[in-house]
Amino acid sequence: MGDQLPLVDEEPYAQTKTRKNTRRPRNEGASYLCDSCGESIVVPLDLSEGSTQTYIEDCPVCCCPNSIHVHFDEHGNAALDAKAE
Repeated sequence: MGDQLPLVDEEPYAQTKTRKNTRRPRNEGASYLCDSCGESIVVPLDLSEGSTQTYIEDCPVCCCPNSIHVHFDEHGNAALDAKAE
């Protein structure tokens, strides 16, 4: 897997070997690294779609599918996990 992902418009977190638990306030964007091409991809976050969301998104750079899982906690903060499909 890739490194922990920096959040949009904020300082990057310390680098780790996981992309899980990227936290972000609701209704903003977060990013993940495509496992196929390594490009940083920004995805919107929207709490109105439910507290747990899973969807497949093709990388806009290399077109490889990525499984995106988002979970919002009781305070509306998001944890994002992305993996190659």
